[in-house]
Amino acid sequence: MSEKKKKKGGPQISLTWIYVVIAITLGYLFMSGDGTLLQAGSSRNATYSEFKSYVKQGYASRIIVDKKEGVLQMYVEPSHIRDVFREQKVDSKTRPYVVVQIPSADKLEDFISEQQEEEHFSGEIEYRQGSDDAMHFLWSFGPLILIVVFWLFIMRRMSGMGGGEGGGPMGIFNVGKSRARLVEKDEEGKVTFADVAGQEGAKLEVQEIVEFLKTPSRYTELGGKIPKGALLVGPPGTGKTLLAKAVAGEADVPFFSMSGSDFVEMFVGVGASRVRDLFRQAKEKAPCIIFIDEIDAVGRARSRGVQMGANDERESTLNQLLTEMDGFGTNSGVIIMAATNRADILDKALLRAGRFDRQIYVDLPDVNERKAIFMVHLKPIKTDDTLDVDFLARQTPGFSGADIANVCNEAALIAARNGKKAVDKDDFLAAVDRIIGGLEKKTKVMTADEKRTIALHEAGHATISWLLQYANPLVKVTIVPRGRALGAAWYLPEERQITTREQMLDEMCATLGGRAAEELFCGHISSGAMNDLERVTKQAYSMIAYMGMGDKLPNLCYYDNQEYSFQRPYSEATAQLIDEETKAMIAQQYQRAKDILSQNAEGHAALAQLLVEREVIFAEDVERIFGPRPWTSRTEEILTPEETDQPSDKESK
Repeated sequence: MSEKKKKKGGPQISLTWIYVVIAITLGYLFMSGDGTLLQAGSSRNATYSEFKSYVKQGYASRIIVDKKEGVLQMYVEPSHIRDVFREQKVDSKTRPYVVVQIPSADKLEDFISEQQEEEHFSGEIEYRQGSDDAMHFLWSFGPLILIVVFWLFIMRRMSGMGGGEGGGPMGIFNVGKSRARLVEKDEEGKVTFADVAGQEGAKLEVQEIVEFLKTPSRYTELGGKIPKGALLVGPPGTGKTLLAKAVAGEADVPFFSMSGSDFVEMFVGVGASRVRDLFRQAKEKAPCIIFIDEIDAVGRARSRGVQMGANDERESTLNQLLTEMDGFGTNSGVIIMAATNRADILDKALLRAGRFDRQIYVDLPDVNERKAIFMVHLKPIKTDDTLDVDFLARQTPGFSGADIANVCNEAALIAARNGKKAVDKDDFLAAVDRIIGGLEKKTKVMTADEKRTIALHEAGHATISWLLQYANPLVKVTIVPRGRALGAAWYLPEERQITTREQMLDEMCATLGGRAAEELFCGHISSGAMNDLERVTKQAYSMIAYMGMGDKLPNLCYYDNQEYSFQRPYSEATAQLIDEETKAMIAQQYQRAKDILSQNAEGHAALAQLLVEREVIFAEDVERIFGPRPWTSRTEEILTPEETDQPSDKESK
């Protein structure tokens, strides 16, 4: 708790309720009995004799009698106001009246009847049984009160202000205030670099930001300037937000955390106001860190055309953010960090030097970093003593830190579901299968022909991937339905930084092996290859149009990253050429797959029959049929034979 909060003792008075009470009081004071607003001096007391005289002279326009209180109000005709209120200043626009105590209601009725017969009084007379000021107040102000209450409710809900008071720090009158969460430097439970497993390269880059905040003079003495901002870029779940928290924890400075979507509301100007307030608070707490998560919500590239609505509000918020980061004002000691997984759509002005000086790429973890992440998430889990963390790290290529956390949690749930006292290797492998392929559906009804077709299809994938040099090593094949897939093949891909044309063609050929096996050995083709065809088509188009790997269009890239571009960066003739090359490439690899399967038809048939009998086969089963692979990949050197019993990557059908 900050010192300001400690000093504020007792309940906080809301300005909203003060305004409401003042409005109600003024309305009640200026409300007459019949609901008409009056001014000061618009009524006076009179005797019953004076009242009778006024009525006989025709001064009365309306009479209201309260039998319970024994009082009447006589409203005066506008033409005779001066005769009744001689020395009193009265506004003729109001309806002045005289208050009279009556002796009895019966005598009054006789008197009024007599004056009506003599035509001295022709107005209205109303009898009441008591004061109805409260009812008049409700009828007069009730709708207004309901409208105000409904408006406050809607504004609070639209602004996402929870249960805060109207004038409080999150109230309706502070809608333009920053909603950033402040973590003080002396707050307990801080995140440090020890809590961030993996990402060693990113931690080295952000370590210098920590040094900037701890000892700025070390850099400024040589004439250097401390960077203003750092942008963390990477796939979802790689730990960008956790890394930013660790920087604040290591530097021991205040940390303002806010999401990009928190800036923009339905009200015009709110986003820019919140940006100004955020930087004002940060300057007061300097040195400090401002962290904006998912900055692409407000930092998207500005459009060229004039657009109305929320887009204008978002652009005004972005303009204010650009001004605060590099305007006439100084942000000494304030470092801005932001995270996004869509850096390609951010505005160029936001990424220039002087605003976000550095872009730190937070990539998916490699095998050693995955081991470190496993060690962090395994701490609260009761694991078996024989669990091999190195094996788990090798079995999860392409997994992010969030995926690994999900694997650990899912493994604990599976172990608890089976009544185990500790989580073992089988639970973790089952968790990987569950996350990648979905839950097994052993009760799904399939005919014998369907089962054999699926077995031939999956055996086609397994055969070609085993016989091609650059295809991913096979781990496991199953024809048990999982999720929406009727069968699946798991592979263990190499963790390579670049991919050659030969490697892509081998992978494409292995992907087409299922459809080729159906055509060769079933005599028909089925809809089970739709996922394969989709992947192959996208890969072929990427190779031709983006990577320059075509025979007729070599060394050309037509990738266009302009978000607001509505036309292709090539002509119709080139589009036709891309289509022709893509078709030719896929047809060539499909024929290649059929040739390989025709040459190894006996082994493929044995593999398919084994699948029909056992439903699940592993790499050692394929090795017994086809022999050892002619080529040994780097991944296979790491993976021992007894460990090739569970999936790490999937190809679903």
